[in-house]
Amino acid sequence: MKNNITLIGINFYPEDSAIGLYSTQMVEYLSTQGYAIDVLTGFPYYPEWKIREEYQNKPTFLKEKKDNINIYRYKQYVPRNPSFKSRILHLVDFTFGSFFNLFKIKKCDLVICVVPFTTSVLLGLILAKLRGAKVWVHIQDFEFDAAVESGLAGDQKGTKAKVFKGLFWIEKKLLNKSDLVSSISYGMIEKLETKTSTNSYFFPNWVDENFINPEASKQHDYLKSDKLKVLYSGNIGAKQDWDFFIKVVKHFEHNNLIEFIVVGAGAKRDWLVEQTRDYKNIKHYDPIVYDNLPDLLCSADLHILFQKNDVVDTVMPSKLLGMMASATPSLVTGNLTSEVAKVFNESKGGAYFDSLQYNECIEYILKIQKDSFFGVDTGRNARKYIIDKFSSVKVLDQFNKRIIELI
Repeated sequence: MKNNITLIGINFYPEDSAIGLYSTQMVEYLSTQGYAIDVLTGFPYYPEWKIREEYQNKPTFLKEKKDNINIYRYKQYVPRNPSFKSRILHLVDFTFGSFFNLFKIKKCDLVICVVPFTTSVLLGLILAKLRGAKVWVHIQDFEFDAAVESGLAGDQKGTKAKVFKGLFWIEKKLLNKSDLVSSISYGMIEKLETKTSTNSYFFPNWVDENFINPEASKQHDYLKSDKLKVLYSGNIGAKQDWDFFIKVVKHFEHNNLIEFIVVGAGAKRDWLVEQTRDYKNIKHYDPIVYDNLPDLLCSADLHILFQKNDVVDTVMPSKLLGMMASATPSLVTGNLTSEVAKVFNESKGGAYFDSLQYNECIEYILKIQKDSFFGVDTGRNARKYIIDKFSSVKVLDQFNKRIIELI
């Protein structure tokens, strides 16, 4: 007899980046293993923060089918310029609407709740009570911690401090009622274990090395120049250090051998385009379709990801997996105590600096530009490390074994 699994999370197919991509690939894999799958999700909106055009005229409650997967959608409120307050409305609306979709799930042995949002756990616990299911909470991002540490929530004083104290209390209560909790890095697992006594499981994001394969890729149209091509591809949001990025671009403004390419969308994209419009060494492009991602990533000479120093292990950037699998070196900034820093120390697949180490970042870019052999060797190290640690086959097979143990 088939076991029935329900996934609850706002991000899902046809979103093909970040959390939506991994949630989709997760349940597609489970479907191939013989499970009956239902998904409670929102309307696709990320990373553009706008409901996709093909969905805008769809009804508020929508049922779809993808292969053997049943998808129940609620058309949630999406803020055009997401602030902390508007994100709260976004969360509340999705949670309220998805509550009505719970009753459309008639059989469920396991419910997987993807965070963010933390309220997905509340929905999962209600569904588990209705259908006698187990609850697995998978944390892609500690949304409350990230809001505080990235500065999105502003100063934690007075009433706001009390509000966040209450939110962390609710988070703990929900996690404690779950049967299993997981997250995507060891640092996040350590943080998780300070929040709950529920058993935890290391469930990292993964990469299909046969999909992102430099041996099979071709040069992407965005990266065909003879210059050193420095690429950022992904969400353009508040978690990245764009002031640092602009400073680096400005430094190389008159260097005709180096160019910067930004491919993506997000809450800060318009701001970034405006801030860099006078620089001739940077190009901006909209997100590409997922099938073209290998060509894009493998065509770069250097990947960059500039993170803020105060975000420590609340987020393990999934984009790093594709960056490193492309056999291209990466330059990353952030907190030197983070797990990502350890990944780069172990892999020798690039450089990781504190975001105050501006001169070191400039020197690293110049080293990549002047020494092509160094870049090739560093890229090979990156790909080997990622395949050894984060191959999709290894990660998902272990995930299935843990599900079997749980239910």
